[in-house]
This record gives sequence, C-alpha cells and structure tokens, in this order.
Amino acid sequence: MGAGAVILASERGEVGLAEAMELLRAGGSAMDAVELAVRAAEANLEDHYVGIGGIPNLLGDVELDASIMDGRTRAAGAVAAVRGYPHPITIARRVLERLPQHVMLVGAGAERFAAEMGIEQGETLTEEARRLWKEGLAKDGDGADSDGERLYRQAVVEILDRMGPRDGPWGTVNVMARDHSGDLCAGVSTSGYPWKYPGRVGDSPIIGAGNYCDNRWGAAACTGRGELAIRTCAARTAARLVFDGRDPEQAAAEALEDTASAPDAFRSPLSVLVLTPDGRHGGASTDEGATYAFMDDSSSEPQIVPRFTQARRADWR
Repeated sequence: MGAGAVILASERGEVGLAEAMELLRAGGSAMDAVELAVRAAEANLEDHYVGIGGIPNLLGDVELDASIMDGRTRAAGAVAAVRGYPHPITIARRVLERLPQHVMLVGAGAERFAAEMGIEQGETLTEEARRLWKEGLAKDGDGADSDGERLYRQAVVEILDRMGPRDGPWGTVNVMARDHSGDLCAGVSTSGYPWKYPGRVGDSPIIGAGNYCDNRWGAAACTGRGELAIRTCAARTAARLVFDGRDPEQAAAEALEDTASAPDAFRSPLSVLVLTPDGRHGGASTDEGATYAFMDDSSSEPQIVPRFTQARRADWR
C-alpha cells in the first residue's frame, strides 16, 4: 500500500470511492479524486447531512460548508453558509485555484464567486429533508443522542429532539487520497447541524480544525461535534501526531483525547480519520461502532473497517 494509491472516506463517503479509485489508477491526482468522491456524496439524496437533501437550519434554509486542501503545497480553499449550490466542494476547489490570495469565502460572497466561475446552481432542499425538518421541530426528543445534544436543542429551539438519527445516514463527509505521485489531498463537505442557528459554521471549512493536509505530516479530517474540533484544532493535531511518530489510529485517538479536556455542555460524538504520507490509515471515534471505508490499488470495492473507539466516559458524552 505504501507505494500506491489509496483513498478513504468517513461513513457514507464510500458512494464515490470506486469511481475515484479508477481515476487514481489512471494516473489522476489526489485532488481530482477527492473532489469526485465528495461530489458523489453531495449528490446522494439519501444522505441528509451533506449536499442535496441536507436538513435545513432553524429558518428552513439549507446552508452548505466545504473545504479542500492540497498536501504538496498546503494551499486550501473553503466556503461556508452557501445556499443554492449543491456542490460546495467544487466552489472550495475554485477558491484554492482561482482566488489564491484567500482561503475562505462565506455566504453571498461565496455564491457570487461560484456564479463567476460558472459553477452549476441547483435546488438543495428536497421534500424528504423538508419533512424531516418539520418532524424534528414537532417531536419531543425521545431520540436525542446525548445530554449535550439535548441541551443544544433546548438552547436553539427550546425543545428536545434527536440531532442525528442512528437509523440512517448522518454526519459530515470526509474524503482523503494519496495518488501515485505521493501527493495527498483532503476534502470535507457538510450541511452542518440540522436546525442550526442561521450562519453557524462548524469545523468542516476551517483549515486545521476539521481538515488538514500536509505531504510531510499526513492528512486528517473530522466529523461530529465541530465546535470541539475548532477549539482544539483537532485535524492539525492528528496530522502533527503522525509526524511525531504515532500510527494513524493512535494519532486519531490522541487528538480525540485532547478534546476531552475542553469543557463543553453540548458535547456529542466526534470522530477523526487519518491518512499518512506512505498510505497507512486509521480512525478513532467517541461513538461505538463507528467505521470508515477505503480502497487501494488492489481493491475491487470499498472495504468498511472499524475505527478505534475511545473508552466510553462521562466527559465524552
């Protein structure tokens, strides 16, 4: 694996891995592969936490965030609170390539830039997502996943409700790849917390928090409680730990351990995924049963493997 191509993704990101792996096998770049795989996840109508069909914010608007980072140059592009564009990962890449004096654009500015770049517009709110949004506002919270999530819902809409139903797809999508040239790339895309306060931006578009990529160190990305990842720079911490000699699973687990020291009344599950410069990979999560998917040059289809699960403790949840 060390000398070849590899691509991996967080839960549900596997929908685009096979096509992206074919691109890598044909000599394509890690960045091309990551964008392709993330776009597939953004187009997945069954996934209500990224791209088309994401569950709206408190006012009923779908706001999308994304980032992409090149490990060779450490150049990055990111967008946040984008409306009316179903593929924020592509806008983020154009920021990296066509607006190198900046890293992040938000809201109306990001949408204006996307129009200038000729990026396709499209409806992001589906009828199914609208239904889930309405039901979430009406329920009494019996499905809430943790005390932190329950308090989050109370603070936002003063009701109890589940934040992430465990009987279907949920959470941010991470994709990272190593190409045959040895270059790394990491991409992250999300619609953010359902029923979030308008304009809320989590870790996904923030370089160092939800996404970090450096050919010397490795790549890392996060899913889950984005505010914790922002406060502890979790993705960069994990990548740096690889450089310091940890294996990818250890690096992910220690980055999560660091977040446990940060007081957070809204604490809820957080996961980290890591890819090393030589193509090794691993993940960790505070949530039992968490997995990720990967493919390498020998794979015929995505392989689903478990993440290391941190010991279940009161300060995790």
